Amino acid sequence: MKLNSIRQVGVLLAALGLCCVGLAIAPVAHAEEKVTAQTLIDRQLILDQITRYYYNFGKAERQSEVSFYAEDGELILGTRHYKGHEGIKQAYNRTPAAPPAGATPAGAAPAAAPAPAAAAAPPQRTAFNVTIDNPLIIAHGDTATSQVIFTEYRQDKVGDPMKMTTQGKEYATWVKVKGQWLYKTRQIASGSNPPEGWKE
Repeated sequence: MKLNSIRQVGVLLAALGLCCVGLAIAPVAHAEEKVTAQTLIDRQLILDQITRYYYNFGKAERQSEVSFYAEDGELILGTRHYKGHEGIKQAYNRTPAAPPAGATPAGAAPAAAPAPAAAAAPPQRTAFNVTIDNPLIIAHGDTATSQVIFTEYRQDKVGDPMKMTTQGKEYATWVKVKGQWLYKTRQIASGSNPPEGWKE
């Protein structure tokens, strides 16, 4: 009986070994990208662009968001589509503060009045941070796709601890323009499902 048990264990180990070898050499369904030194470099360059893009939020002196997009790029926020640099500028439009009550409209002659009071100090900026996680970047020569999870953290007031306020996913397509990776499309989504028609 002991000999049978040893044979059974041997057969099970052999079968397990064959399964492991089979799994190791079987092609993975989603790993269609051929990994080369250039694809690794491109992945890192795209990840650097994504990181710079998100670091840009919350800065007092920001780089123009449009500079991260191709000329014909598109930003998709829910059902709103912003196409080209002008459309994307509209999405990030930061309108100037309204003039104080009684202020003279631009181009109008000022009325005689006493000297204006000193301007109030601008309010202190509260911290605003965005982190990105789980990047999946697939390069296809001069085009690529990426998926990341982003999480926003904010303060209610200066000195308060950071609070997570928003989490979502970014699905993007990329194009290399004059050696620089730029967003072709950038779509923000919530939930776990990719946008309709998404292809890596």
